[in-house]
Amino acid sequence: MRHLCYRLTLAAVIAVLTSCQERMDIQGSTSIPELEERMAYLRVYKDGDMVAIDSARIIHGKFHFTGPKQDTTVMASLFLGDESIMPVVVERDYPLTIVLDMNERRVKGSALNDSLFAFIKRKTAIDQQLADFPHRESQMILEGMEHDLIIEQLNQEAAVLGAQEDDLVMGFIKANMDNVLGPGVFMIVTSGLPYPILNPRIEELITLASPYFLADPYVREYIRLARENMEKMNE
Repeated sequence: MRHLCYRLTLAAVIAVLTSCQERMDIQGSTSIPELEERMAYLRVYKDGDMVAIDSARIIHGKFHFTGPKQDTTVMASLFLGDESIMPVVVERDYPLTIVLDMNERRVKGSALNDSLFAFIKRKTAIDQQLADFPHRESQMILEGMEHDLIIEQLNQEAAVLGAQEDDLVMGFIKANMDNVLGPGVFMIVTSGLPYPILNPRIEELITLASPYFLADPYVREYIRLARENMEKMNE
């Protein structure tokens, strides 16, 4: 009987340890007081929708995702309620740290997240320059520049920055077509469009795309809908 009890106890311990090993470990912190008591969600794209794989309440500026580990590496999004805040690459065997502050939004703990947020930092810098144009226009008017010259100069600068951002995004997706970053960033940049479309740059991506990229559920559905939309427009 003692031997049987020992075997049962050992089995229970092993089950607990195995269960712990099969849970996510994603720690989060925020210094934004308004987020206290809010629910945070990790969502992934599935069957045409963003589906939660875990949730956690923010308590004293801390939250912790401990849901079941994903079978594969996935690109998730951190949501506060219905608002998408930032992407998160969830890797099966990497504990992660999410920093969500006024001046920093970042995921630390894996090479894929490091690469993703280095890209986001470069893109954000370009976006900030473009967002500063109205302020620059006002300054140039106060300095006495003719308005036609102001518009011409700012349009030229905007065209240069737009091309730089386009090259940055396209280059990043092309360089990461065989991991989750390529399809994930494609989803981020195209989800802001009014509806799925095919333009020359997207057609170029499809032509150069790897089987991994084309097999991604979001990419596959986007291409299908975009082709349907193009056919309707041509009719």
